[in-house]
Amino acid sequence: TNWVFGVAFSPDGRTIVSGSEDETIRRWDAATGQHLKTLTGHTSVVWSVAFSPDGLVLASGSEDKTIRLWNVGTGAEMVTLTGHTAPVKSVAFSPNGVVLASGSKDSTVRLWDLTSPLLLQGK
Repeated sequence: TNWVFGVAFSPDGRTIVSGSEDETIRRWDAATGQHLKTLTGHTSVVWSVAFSPDGLVLASGSEDKTIRLWNVGTGAEMVTLTGHTAPVKSVAFSPNGVVLASGSKDSTVRLWDLTSPLLLQGK
């Protein structure tokens, strides 16, 4: 419902996600353009979105200084990653999906170990 800043194709090419100024992430059918689901949880602009290589997890980076990981199948938020002190402008998965990289206006790049039990518990 507002400007779109980030878009990504799923690895299989069937789904597109968009991150918007309206604080949402939307999933779309790539073949038909049909809206499939809206993910909410960020409290400001969603700048960046990225699918994991297996297509099961979606990462989003926001003006609210957080990164959120989402279960693509259910749309449920899995964990919120905090640590940046300024808006998160970019997120990207490593080719094996084990590490997430994030870039922020705080002039840092952070690497997140997605195999960490503490991270996966949201701590």
